[in-house]
Amino acid sequence: MLNLTILEGRLTRDPELRKTQSGIAVATFTVACDRPRKKDAEQQADFINVVAWRQSAEFLSNYFHKGDAVQVQGRIQTRTYDDKNGNKVFVTEVVAYNINFPLTSKSGNNSSNGSTNKATAQNSAAVEDPFVDTSSVEISDDDLPF
Repeated sequence: MLNLTILEGRLTRDPELRKTQSGIAVATFTVACDRPRKKDAEQQADFINVVAWRQSAEFLSNYFHKGDAVQVQGRIQTRTYDDKNGNKVFVTEVVAYNINFPLTSKSGNNSSNGSTNKATAQNSAAVEDPFVDTSSVEISDDDLPF
């Protein structure tokens, strides 16, 4: 069985970087991904919630800001929790294990010299083990932006 997601889009807001009680970095952000456009139709987009951990979270918060193009590789994860009013909330999000600058610039042209990249020494970040179980890492439901 396979659970693999690849997104390319723009950040809708600056990533929110936090640390768990044990000091692990976690960033939450939303990627706006354009849907394929139908002839003579208005452009539509999907807004995908993403969570990045450890080095990926720190890399993202250092080099990406609202409006920046980003490529995310990860897996879809679902979870539930009870909100402050006792209502059950269902969440679907992408857990990122690789974050990159996309291969195209804002104008859609290929960037051969890398001038659109903000990071010079490093242009992507990956969690050491993309299949590490992060379910034991606790974040308060109040901390989540969605």
